[in-house]
Amino acid sequence: MRIFAFGTLKKGFPLHAHGLNDALFLGNYRTVERFPMLIAGSWFAPMMLDLPGTGLRVKGELYDIAESRLPLLDALESVGLPGNFRKSIKICDENGNQAGWAFAFLKSSDLAIPVHSGYLDEYLDGRFVPPWERQR
Repeated sequence: MRIFAFGTLKKGFPLHAHGLNDALFLGNYRTVERFPMLIAGSWFAPMMLDLPGTGLRVKGELYDIAESRLPLLDALESVGLPGNFRKSIKICDENGNQAGWAFAFLKSSDLAIPVHSGYLDEYLDGRFVPPWERQR
């Protein structure tokens, strides 16, 4: 099963060690369709909104995972809570060659409040506050 990581699940970001550290890295890819990705919300999270055709072609990392790993990733990405989705999207390599489908974690636009950036094609921001550092 393939996962397209474009935000905090990428190497070097806070959720990678909790979700994809031992997954097989397949390389750098991007979305075939344009998606609005931005930094938003109280925790400065990278959010790729479920609005295909708007925004930019988003860069990310492709991983192969065991299906048994999916519940952990869903929990890290709040899948099941309102506005949080796991959807299959088309991806391509850096040269634009179609590479098939992968799951990505998308958000509804009503979660993107407040907005802290314009549309991004690559997540490089360091302001994300991981769950274990948030004030309760």
